[in-house]
Amino acid sequence: MVSLADIQEAQSRLRDIAARTRLIELHDPESTARRLLLKPENQQPIGAFKLRGAYNKIASLSAEDRKRGVITYSSGNHAQGVAYAARALSVKAVIVMPGNAPAIKREATAALGAEIVLVGPGSAERQMKAEELAAQHGYVIVPPYNDEQIIAGQGTIGLEILEDLPDVETVLAPVGGGGMISGVATALKLSKPSIKVIGVEPELAADAQASLRAGKIVQFPADEVSRTMADGLRTQSIGPINFEHIRRYVDDIVTVSEKEIREAVRQLAANPKTVAEPSGAVALAGFLFRREHLPKTKLNVAIISGGNIDPKMLEEFLRD
Repeated sequence: MVSLADIQEAQSRLRDIAARTRLIELHDPESTARRLLLKPENQQPIGAFKLRGAYNKIASLSAEDRKRGVITYSSGNHAQGVAYAARALSVKAVIVMPGNAPAIKREATAALGAEIVLVGPGSAERQMKAEELAAQHGYVIVPPYNDEQIIAGQGTIGLEILEDLPDVETVLAPVGGGGMISGVATALKLSKPSIKVIGVEPELAADAQASLRAGKIVQFPADEVSRTMADGLRTQSIGPINFEHIRRYVDDIVTVSEKEIREAVRQLAANPKTVAEPSGAVALAGFLFRREHLPKTKLNVAIISGGNIDPKMLEEFLRD
């Protein structure tokens, strides 16, 4: 299990690398009883929180391991995080991506100097390809979520929320593979156990909720999870390491519909500082549309995990 000291060490590594994102209040005219502040990780240099975990992982490697180069598998934002961190640390990076990853994410990853290998849509398929290439070439694997250093890096988000809002009562975070919520929940619960941590994921990719309910990891088929517009949350199952943290520290996981995700994207687009991709908007969707399933708390934070939305998709959402 990741400790608070691990997350604090990651915070030291990330100083002057990751942006120190500041909370932004979202005014809800329908409720004066509940305040919501947004943690805008869309403001990171790569447009998403994934830089935190990727940099912490690669920076913690030995000099010998860095010389071997790194490889990862990702639909987009982790790919950019690894590419950015590898370039900053002068390490070769190879990224296995699904062919259906948004072009904006593929192009941004290539622009950061990474070598890209394209495979099919299944998260298991890209992981297998990365493991095959790592065995062939000796690359060090940088997992997207199932790794203690990744979890510790993402957990720095939780430390920052507490620094800016010590009285926070509930924090909502998106759930894909579980890297962010594992780290954030660990940081929050080990610092202030009374804080409620709620995960939010698409109804079409609700494997994390199913796993939490069943008490064991539940895997969904690739063709099922690929139906959600939230491409960053299309993982078929959460990681084993992540699941242990989620079971210990996360209070509940709620799901939201595609229509609700779309509406959350629209609302966030009203402020240029909070523009979000669908995956990045699910926590707000949970706050807006699952009130009956959330703690009755006054001071809440929702994490915007990323803002790398295709301009044509955003235009379409705003036109509807």
